[in-house]
Amino acid sequence: MALLQIAEPGQSPVPHQTKRAVGIDLGTTNSLVATVRGGRSEVLSDAEGQAMLPSVVNYSSADGARVGAVAQALSSEHPADTLVSVKRFMGRGRADAQQEAERAHYQLADNEEGMVSFVTTQGTVSPVQASAEILSVLETRAREALGGEIEGAVITVPAYFDDAQRQATKDAATLAGLPVMRLLNEPTAAAVAYGLDSGEEGVIAVYDLGGGTFDISILKLHRGVFEVLATGGDTALGGDDLDAAVAGWALEQRPCAPLSGGQHRALRSMARKAKEALSTGNSVDLPIAEIVADAQSLTLSRVDFEALIQPLVKRTLRACRRCLRDAGIAAVDNVVMVGGSTRVPLVRAAVADFFERKPLTDIDPDRVVAMGAAIQADILVGNRPEGDLLLLDVIPLSLGLETMGGLVEKIVPRNTTIPVTRAQEFTTFKDGQTALAVHIVQGERELVSDSRSLARFELRGIPPMVAGAARIMVTFQVDADGLLNVSAQEAATGAESSVTVKPSFGLNDEQITQMLQASFSHAADDKNARQLAEQRLDAEQLLDGLEAALAADGSELLSQPECEALHRLMKELREQAASESIDDIRKLTEQLGRASEAFAARRMDKSIKQALSGVSLEALDQEVSE
Repeated sequence: MALLQIAEPGQSPVPHQTKRAVGIDLGTTNSLVATVRGGRSEVLSDAEGQAMLPSVVNYSSADGARVGAVAQALSSEHPADTLVSVKRFMGRGRADAQQEAERAHYQLADNEEGMVSFVTTQGTVSPVQASAEILSVLETRAREALGGEIEGAVITVPAYFDDAQRQATKDAATLAGLPVMRLLNEPTAAAVAYGLDSGEEGVIAVYDLGGGTFDISILKLHRGVFEVLATGGDTALGGDDLDAAVAGWALEQRPCAPLSGGQHRALRSMARKAKEALSTGNSVDLPIAEIVADAQSLTLSRVDFEALIQPLVKRTLRACRRCLRDAGIAAVDNVVMVGGSTRVPLVRAAVADFFERKPLTDIDPDRVVAMGAAIQADILVGNRPEGDLLLLDVIPLSLGLETMGGLVEKIVPRNTTIPVTRAQEFTTFKDGQTALAVHIVQGERELVSDSRSLARFELRGIPPMVAGAARIMVTFQVDADGLLNVSAQEAATGAESSVTVKPSFGLNDEQITQMLQASFSHAADDKNARQLAEQRLDAEQLLDGLEAALAADGSELLSQPECEALHRLMKELREQAASESIDDIRKLTEQLGRASEAFAARRMDKSIKQALSGVSLEALDQEVSE
């Protein structure tokens, strides 16, 4: 009898054959693609030997989009047709991005859906389409280097990207023809690279100052397990802001007429080169005359440059302090530096002083994220059957839903390890309620009005019952990419409804950076607001129930003075419920509750008598004995 060979799940049936997998760092300033060959992660270069692809797309030619260095060279000449730092617009609404688009001299299209899209010579272009152009170039580079179609890709995103921004990234990859296995947080990808290459164990801080965003993650590494303890950051802060500080300084030194869009782009490019030069030199000349006629050149010293960027560096350290507090630790064993801006000496010195550790800089900070993503892709595609890496990521902001009174009930707290499934049972508020509106929110505040709305859906088919009798199980599922699915099911009938959260646009940069700060600064106010809302809700439930009871049995079971007394207290409670005094509302609610106890007892006696009406004692005894 012949023995048939069966391949291991996820493995190739051909011995020693590996699948082509890549890791992609889709960056704000530059993008890279990497793969694992010979057991080592390496970044793939183009035909000219360039590994970094500028994340720039130009649409000024009728022949199609141009990507990378050739597009970057056209930025000053065609500012409206050249999209730079497009990552900052991913998953955002038109209203959110208007101010930033004006600074970049983009013309936004009018869109009824509220989505960001840019008006170019080639027509309207969305950030997803522009990102897909970048990813297509990287996909082609990888396919040519590896000799075949890509079978799996891991793409990195900032840790603070919300659901909309993550979904936009996946959509761009789909448009580019990339088979995305997972989205991976950029700081986590860097930890993967250092954890495997350096064999480090313990608690590690990953400080990621990229072109457009800043991320800080605290990770625990032990025997191949990467657990993210906490994550934080600032999506409105990056290398672009350091460049803007230098450009602003130059304009202050040489006041001139308002610059055109092309001149602004040229000035930003000059500022970026000056920043890079000051990482090794003590001063640099800024040839302003090349941009503004008759303007004299400027000299910027490293001392002056560090004074300009000092406030920005301090902002990153404040985020680090919050992240350490969230992780519940006081110190770390190592610090990993990620992002080109971490080459700035002041940044490295400030980070070393804050964490009291010399940062790890063994791997190129521009390449470390792509290299870590490649390692993860190599595992997920099945090239490492031993599965020597377990990655435990977290969600950055709490997920919950709206309950009566405009309150937020958190279902999945922030910094919960993903993937995760959490369920909680809810009930109806009104008698006879046959439908339930589920409003999903995100954030750390106690009131829905202070949180971000993610999605809404309705559960219908609930049997009409008294308030509080129905049992509805609401389940939150967050997958490995940080995308959310919410379902609700009624226990008696099995009626079910669900929604996958893929919102059309997400938070703007300012909202994201302020959400956690607001949760701390408004903690006391939020606590009082929640207590007030809960107390008002208790009062409303008591008033509604008592009003229905009085309408049904008041005239029969109560004397006129007793009815008048209850109505008087009910009126006082209604008036007091509109106030801001938690104690006064509570006292009146308790007083009305005590005053209505006798009425409630009489109604119960009446119900018992009605139930026993016409039933003999012998029949009751027989029923009990049975």
